[in-house]
Amino acid sequence: MRILILCTGNSCRSQMAHGFLQAMDSSLEVFSGGTQHAARVNARAVEVMREAGIDIASHIPTHVNVYLDQEWDYVITVCGGANESCPAFTGKVGRRLHMGFDDPSHAEGSPEFIDSEFRRVRDEIRAAFARFYRSEIQKEKFHEHTP
Repeated sequence: MRILILCTGNSCRSQMAHGFLQAMDSSLEVFSGGTQHAARVNARAVEVMREAGIDIASHIPTHVNVYLDQEWDYVITVCGGANESCPAFTGKVGRRLHMGFDDPSHAEGSPEFIDSEFRRVRDEIRAAFARFYRSEIQKEKFHEHTP
């Protein structure tokens, strides 16, 4: 099963979702991209994911255009900007979903507050993608193996 997770910068929320979903099931082909991809993954996102036991330090932000002509079982946007500007895919897309999350990289305040925002969003992403995995992926996998 092939899943593409999109965000504007592909440096934070989509990378976290990518990391969680891949960790839930290594048989999934999970990719992430951005409509205006950043130069690198956000260092705080790497840090809070490491706290959760997932290493996304080697992930590289990728422009969504790389994926346009490929086939996807799911294309999931995790921010309003990507949901609105998500280009039309020329390849086959089974289902397109939107799960919006606040952008912790826009948090302002003390370092402690900013870190707490990254953790809050990380935990929301983990919970939402766990629900998605249980309700969609496991259900589809069960149906694939049921005669």
